[in-house]
Amino acid sequence: MSENYDQLKLENQLCFPLYAAAKAVVASYTPHLKKLGLTYTQYIAMMVLWENDGIAVRELGEKLHLDSGTLTPLLKKLEKSGYVTRRRGDDDERIVVISLTDEGRALKKDAAGVPGAVAECVPLTQEEALTLYSLLYKIIDNI
Repeated sequence: MSENYDQLKLENQLCFPLYAAAKAVVASYTPHLKKLGLTYTQYIAMMVLWENDGIAVRELGEKLHLDSGTLTPLLKKLEKSGYVTRRRGDDDERIVVISLTDEGRALKKDAAGVPGAVAECVPLTQEEALTLYSLLYKIIDNI
């Protein structure tokens, strides 16, 4: 008697279209971010900083779902580019606080058109995009 291995077919995996779609969407950012001198991961870090200037590295990592091993080199590059500063916390030196420089704040204006340009590449209605957003966060919040 032969065993059925349908569960191992790529076409039956939810993870694969999620992976492929994420890869395609992130790639659509590349030409826009290249003009800003940012990678996608640097861009999303800057987005958090534009909302929460003076945030602790730990909190930035939580918001981005990134560990310190990924964040530290990313933040060093942003600092070298002149967009952020890193300093030890006043009350607790174990905490590293990330703050925007004037150049980092100014970059926000240059980046303002990126979301709209990328949205044009994604063939979803606004309602479909909101549904997908909700479903993706349902997955993220429960894993």
